[in-house]
Amino acid sequence: MKIVVDLTRCQGYAQCAFAAPDVFAIRGDEALLYDPDPDHAQREKIARAAAACPVQAIFLDREDAGHRLPVPEAQVAAPRPEETCRRTGRIVIVGASLAGLRAGLVLRRDGFTGSLTMIGDEPDPPYDRPPLSKQALVGQVDARRTALPRREEFDAHWRLGVAATELDLGGKQVVLDGERVGFDRLLIATGVRARPWPNEAEAGLDGLFVLRTQVDAEGLRRRLEARPGRVLVIGGGFTGCEVASACRELDVPVTVTERGLTPLVGALGAVIGGVAAQMLRDHGVDLRCGVQVEALEGDGAGRLRQARLSDGSVLDVDVVVAALGSVRNVEWLEGSGLAAGVWGVACDAGCRAVDVNGVVTDDVFVAGDVARCPHPVYDYQYLSLEHWGNAVAQAQIAAHNMISAEGERWPHLALPEFWSTQFGTEIKSVGVPTYADQLVIAQGSVAQRRFVAVYGYHGRITAAVAFNHSKWLEFYAGLIDRATSFPPSFRLTDQPTDAWPVAAEVPDRPTPHATVVVTGHGPSERRATLVRRTYL
Repeated sequence: MKIVVDLTRCQGYAQCAFAAPDVFAIRGDEALLYDPDPDHAQREKIARAAAACPVQAIFLDREDAGHRLPVPEAQVAAPRPEETCRRTGRIVIVGASLAGLRAGLVLRRDGFTGSLTMIGDEPDPPYDRPPLSKQALVGQVDARRTALPRREEFDAHWRLGVAATELDLGGKQVVLDGERVGFDRLLIATGVRARPWPNEAEAGLDGLFVLRTQVDAEGLRRRLEARPGRVLVIGGGFTGCEVASACRELDVPVTVTERGLTPLVGALGAVIGGVAAQMLRDHGVDLRCGVQVEALEGDGAGRLRQARLSDGSVLDVDVVVAALGSVRNVEWLEGSGLAAGVWGVACDAGCRAVDVNGVVTDDVFVAGDVARCPHPVYDYQYLSLEHWGNAVAQAQIAAHNMISAEGERWPHLALPEFWSTQFGTEIKSVGVPTYADQLVIAQGSVAQRRFVAVYGYHGRITAAVAFNHSKWLEFYAGLIDRATSFPPSFRLTDQPTDAWPVAAEVPDRPTPHATVVVTGHGPSERRATLVRRTYL
């Protein structure tokens, strides 16, 4: 086979050097050298290297199959299990949103020609969720027109509007309402749903909303168009702040209550959360921190009218948005034997699901918001990430590994990234800001809300957050990958003269643990059983 590399496109990521070190080599930081006519024995490694290249700069001239010498039948090896699965296997993806759609596309792109079934509990085709709390609320886009592109580009049997109710792991079947769907490989990508208001009677009041689906965004948009007297947003996370931003853009009065010290404290810590708090107040938001909503009250017709707060105050409100976080969609996995609960579905770095005994499964994979995966950069702690980029990256890894041999599987090592647009400010992050004990403003100006905050833990950089300064995040991602020491010791463009590390003020959040009962006395008898827990 022949190889040519477009070196004007190559950016020195070195994935090829890891996949086929006898063919590709990096000299210095980025200079790529390669053998343009390698030995045929390197064929499979070279193919993996070409597939792994982030910028697709490697081009292969494969031999024409029609000119190969015939191989005697006795010498033809039996196909490997993964090759059989790739050609004629049955793959079921439960969850037809971003992660599920991406996995289906990758499976077909990488040569899977077997049966592919997509199961989703929503009746609508897969759609993008980030615009629902941003553009859709201000009327920039129609909530019903946020469908993800390229759904029709791959062949699949779509089962939309049908929820999975059970997983029969031993029988390799997904149970629907009165139907069983068999599989050889299964991908769990069921994601999360909005956490409902806990008081069922109050949750039925006309004027109370959550925001997760197209239907949610469409209903809330109609209420905001009617110019309500005041909107109350319960929760100062990213969704809550984005809803508040939409309200102010529409000139609708809005109050945000947050039980923590600052908005965004759970994601960014109290220091940068304080910057967000001032931004909300500067745009006319009535922000109340350290306060909880104790009760919602309606009139005789069931319409929302008042909210009673923990500080004793009472607000007259027409619309309430409960931005209380999310609940992972795992109830259908109860009794399946998988390590699934309120924390999500545990998996290894190759996206393979873990059972209740801590044993990695071979045929069940997990991706997206519902997955809980260890990351070596963060001391192999299991992370549950509800970010767009993580869903895409993890789905691609899972899809590749579902149809690959053990030695050809990839780890999911992408750094977490997220973004939020609110009050005309773009907030972006790389890494895990809450995995930190200190931070420093490394570039820009907090007063101008154009800066980069770098987070550190035990003397190494673990995350970076940018306000309107995101072009630098790729640079900081490299520092995180290389475990660069904190605080940064080198000069940077636009570096403040008084840049000193301060405590990150990250909240203590105990990691949720599985509750199990272990039975048996010997190694062949001991088994773990999950104890039922409440998912809300």
